Amino acid sequence: MLFERRSFLKFLPAMSGLSFFNLPENNPKAGKIALRFIVASDGHFGQPNTDYKKFHSDLIGWINQEKVQKGVDFTVINGDLIHDDPTLMYDLKSTFENLRVPFYVTRGNHDKVGLDVWQSTWGYPTNHSFGKGEYAFILGDTSNEKGEYLCPDINWLRTEIAKYSTAKGIYIFLHITPEKWTDNGVNCKEVTDLFANTPNVKAIFHGHDHDQDSQKTLGKKPYFFDGHFGGNWGTTYKGYRVVEIYDDETWQTYQYNPTASPVLNSFNGKK
Repeated sequence: MLFERRSFLKFLPAMSGLSFFNLPENNPKAGKIALRFIVASDGHFGQPNTDYKKFHSDLIGWINQEKVQKGVDFTVINGDLIHDDPTLMYDLKSTFENLRVPFYVTRGNHDKVGLDVWQSTWGYPTNHSFGKGEYAFILGDTSNEKGEYLCPDINWLRTEIAKYSTAKGIYIFLHITPEKWTDNGVNCKEVTDLFANTPNVKAIFHGHDHDQDSQKTLGKKPYFFDGHFGGNWGTTYKGYRVVEIYDDETWQTYQYNPTASPVLNSFNGKK
């Protein structure tokens, strides 16, 4: 199903107090949305001394409301699903099954479960990908059962990117950044060079750095952060990132604060 909505955010800077759920509609210049998805990360289900059940309930409610009002094709929960205890994974999965949209997950450094547990829980390995329409989505692993910070598997990434060489666009999700923009990143030059040299890689999305909610650029590719929706540190708000791909192959993304209703750090992508 395609959804229509006003695209004036393409021309609008971040504005405090703008209500996303009440954006004006029916702009005659607006294109149709081919795909609309949400990226959220760092829920840290089970973290002591945090209200993690409310954090997850809030996110699920926000996404389900977006589904009804604006349409959401899927959601990616980009790592740190749980907080260190492997026995939490089943309860976390049961919680996310209250989402009314398909959802996909990546492994973060606090998701300290083995490959077998991950596979049996989610039904796919820690490195996985999928296609929707004429677009591809690659979700890579940046940690292990010990919680170490790792570069994603470069050989696997090359294979997946080659598999989707004819896709109109590839969107990549890695919990930990492959560039040391912060103390929490990892230098992975082979990975960033691969992205830079692949024309149809449109954007890379990260979690991990709870206090980062904007965009970096490397090799002319945009790398996005989404703050956090759980945990005990980070941005002063808990939110998520929205991505909209239009039928003319342009796209946009913005960070959203559901409790205060401002759109933050909007970015417009070309074909």
